[in-house]
Amino acid sequence: MTETMAVQHWIDGAAVAGAGSERIDVVDPATATVIGDVPAGTAADVDRAVAAAQRAFPQWSAVPVSERAATLARIADGIKAANGDIAATVTAEMGSPITFARTVQAGLPYAVASSVAALADGFAWEEELGNSLVVREPIGVVGAITPWNYPLHQIVAKVAPALLAGCTIVLKPSEVTPLTADLFARLTADAGLPAGVLNVVHGTGPVVGEAISAHPGIDMVSFTGSTAAGKRVSVAAAGTVKRVALELGGKSANVILDDADLATAAKLGLANAWINGGQTCTAWTRMLVPAARHDEIVELAVAAAGKYAVGDPTHESTRIGPMSSQAQQRRVHGYIERGIADGATVAFGGAGPVDGLERGAYVRPTIFARVAPDAVIAQEEIFGPVLSVIPYADEEEAVAIANATIYGLSGGVFGEPDHALAVARRIRTGQVTVNGGAFNPVAPFGGYKQSGNGRELGRFGVEEFCEVKAIHR
Repeated sequence: MTETMAVQHWIDGAAVAGAGSERIDVVDPATATVIGDVPAGTAADVDRAVAAAQRAFPQWSAVPVSERAATLARIADGIKAANGDIAATVTAEMGSPITFARTVQAGLPYAVASSVAALADGFAWEEELGNSLVVREPIGVVGAITPWNYPLHQIVAKVAPALLAGCTIVLKPSEVTPLTADLFARLTADAGLPAGVLNVVHGTGPVVGEAISAHPGIDMVSFTGSTAAGKRVSVAAAGTVKRVALELGGKSANVILDDADLATAAKLGLANAWINGGQTCTAWTRMLVPAARHDEIVELAVAAAGKYAVGDPTHESTRIGPMSSQAQQRRVHGYIERGIADGATVAFGGAGPVDGLERGAYVRPTIFARVAPDAVIAQEEIFGPVLSVIPYADEEEAVAIANATIYGLSGGVFGEPDHALAVARRIRTGQVTVNGGAFNPVAPFGGYKQSGNGRELGRFGVEEFCEVKAIHR
């Protein structure tokens, strides 16, 4: 991106200035340069957006499902056509490498929007149950609060099913990646989405997120972000007893069994730990390995790590770009230093700046070996390219370690297929990948324990935005 973008809120189908004069800079983390700015939204801005969504709800909810699906399909087509612009914007805002941005940051939202649009005909909008007609109706005005790590995907994962269900939306994107949200809002208008159905209010979580969560005119809040912030959303929403869906943090385990293909398990395990620079809630940041094979697996992981080029995210060969911000860089550096201080062995990377990249928010991708299961780096979500290799004595201990965190979002198991599946069933987490199975955009996505509640994607995502009514006859 070569020009600085001054973006406004998107309310009632148009770009509008905020109620206040303060603005928030958008910074390219690779260069530390300002590439845009957005309004620092206020509660008054949220009020205006909610009013627009409430006005639009009766008409949008009455549009036939087939027509809502057709609009969503056009939005999906718009995302596909804008792949290059979306990828470039995401890379500029949060540093995701351009090749990953094209395939995942822009490609996955297209797949999700398309798959949700295709659900319209087969979804159980109505069903007979004895003498009752059970109907699923839109819950109303949805407040969607989304993070910076997958800025468009997280928006589409909420907005697409909400639109199909007949809801209207007030979206607060991350202030780190607001330009992507503005681009999306304009794509929805181009696709014919009526004014007021989607509204975007920029700003911070403590101000705009809090106002959305507590607002009496919002019927449901769908939040993706940290567990600490999710707890705050729940508290703020409790006063109006609105529905709250939370997709929160993770500390996922990749369990490598004795009968696994070790080279494949180490290679794919590292890839899933360092995906998007490790800035992924589902990242497999704990690699659990048989104690007798620990050193062998660490060697395989280190060999694979050598192929991860760190550098300018606009370069095609880059696999790990900067962290999303200097604040995130400091956070990750702090955890690397904590791991060293606590006695973990640095097998790759470590503390200190990345040579030649001191200006940007870069960190050294790191592999720690012989990490204790209860170590800070093995328990807390780091959100950076940091892998902890943890030895286990036997399968029972492996399952116990995998389940011994406050989280339960994702994970992996590698081994003989039936054996791996049996272990996967024992892991208390919302998704488990066996032997590198492909991500499925129509399967339910969500967590156990403090990784959240509710489910996104596919029909499960649509159900989240529906009320269920029984009509007795």
